[in-house]
Amino acid sequence: MKTQVLSYNYNREHIKPGILHIGVGNFHRAHEEFYTNLLLEDPTQQDWGICGAMLLPGDERLYRILEKQKKEYTLTICGRDGKDQTYQIGSLIELIWGIENPAAIINKIADKNIHIITLTITEGGYNIAKATNEFMLDNENIKYDLAHPQSPKTTFGFVAEGLRKRKAVGNGPITILSCDNLQHNGNTARKAFLSFFQAQDPELAEWATVNITFPNSMVDRITPSTQPEDIIRLNAQNGTQDGAPVYCEDFIQWVVEDKFIAGRPAWEKVGVEFTQDVTTYENMKLSLLNASHTLLSYPAFLSGYRKVDVAISDERIKKFVRGFMDIDITPYVPAPGNMDLDLYKQTLIERFGNHTVSDQVARLCFDGASKFPVYIMPNLIQMIRDRANLTRQAYLFAAYRHYLKYKTDDNGTKFEIAEPWLTATDDILIASNSPIDFLSLSPFQSTELKAADEFVELYLQMVNAIKEKGTMSTLESIL
Repeated sequence: MKTQVLSYNYNREHIKPGILHIGVGNFHRAHEEFYTNLLLEDPTQQDWGICGAMLLPGDERLYRILEKQKKEYTLTICGRDGKDQTYQIGSLIELIWGIENPAAIINKIADKNIHIITLTITEGGYNIAKATNEFMLDNENIKYDLAHPQSPKTTFGFVAEGLRKRKAVGNGPITILSCDNLQHNGNTARKAFLSFFQAQDPELAEWATVNITFPNSMVDRITPSTQPEDIIRLNAQNGTQDGAPVYCEDFIQWVVEDKFIAGRPAWEKVGVEFTQDVTTYENMKLSLLNASHTLLSYPAFLSGYRKVDVAISDERIKKFVRGFMDIDITPYVPAPGNMDLDLYKQTLIERFGNHTVSDQVARLCFDGASKFPVYIMPNLIQMIRDRANLTRQAYLFAAYRHYLKYKTDDNGTKFEIAEPWLTATDDILIASNSPIDFLSLSPFQSTELKAADEFVELYLQMVNAIKEKGTMSTLESIL
């Protein structure tokens, strides 16, 4: 039976873009676009359409498809009860590909009708060094943009040039809202952009400190990448011919610091929660959902699992993840507001096991170098300080090393890794036959792991056990 597609009821010709979004990927299209699509039904909110900005050469395929479809696409929300609901999304009103038309993005940032720039540029996209927590001015593309302000390549270069023009014509203040999975993502965005502005144009930096706000936010909705076979499946299910469909889970959450200097949509009307401090929400989500995703990803992948729902149905993996949540993380995660933390954790297990979402384990493994510093290291540092049980953490680090070093799972299947932020030095440390060297990897440099004797001892045991007995046998020994 085909799924009914729910269309929007607003007239897109009456919608004006008030938001410029940089990074029009699947998560953005399942999250901010979804909320905004619902909100645009309100006649008082129709100045808050979204203009999408794509900056990368690899964005061309999606750009061409969405342009052909008048920027519309379908979003299929997969229920944990097995029932799906599909929406026609119309909130993406304009779309610009920076490779083809960079001036249009710059002009849009300067446009007085744009009040918010939102971002999904990935955890690593903020160009902050993991060891020093400083903006990396020696990055080649950043150096290019500093020297060539009128022909930018990076998000920072585009935003700087657009804001310079905005400032020159007196079009007023603006908000930059990060929607990436980073703790204090607004603070991170503020540091990154102001560091770039200061290096390129101190006058712009001075203007920005008064005329830009950077709210922190917490975002949550599991959204797998859409594979070619998913496009066929979703179109058959929905009776559509969408070249760029998205599918996601039924859970959604967005908690935002209410700090918008130039006005904002009334997203609270469609379920967004505004608050004065998102810290406890961020800590809960990053420490439980994102950290648990990272925890299960490498052991599951090495054991031969390729789908998250299948992996979490293995009682050994489920027990491992639940033990991590209950024993390792809960002592460091105060529940925000009136939230029931036990219910939240149980819901996470159900979300991981959603068969209709069936997220890819490989997606969770991707770019561990950006994930470990954000999701794993903060709580691990506290656990080492408190002399807590480090067994599960040591097993994770040993599994991550095995994944990076051997690129072969326990069944003998070879695989490629995707780690865009690992350095040449990191590659040497991974290749080393001394497992201790791995603990100096750049993602771990927020603490001296080699000085944590109990952790090191457990880690070395796990490295040897995984090599000799395999990933799952080693897991069984610590449950």
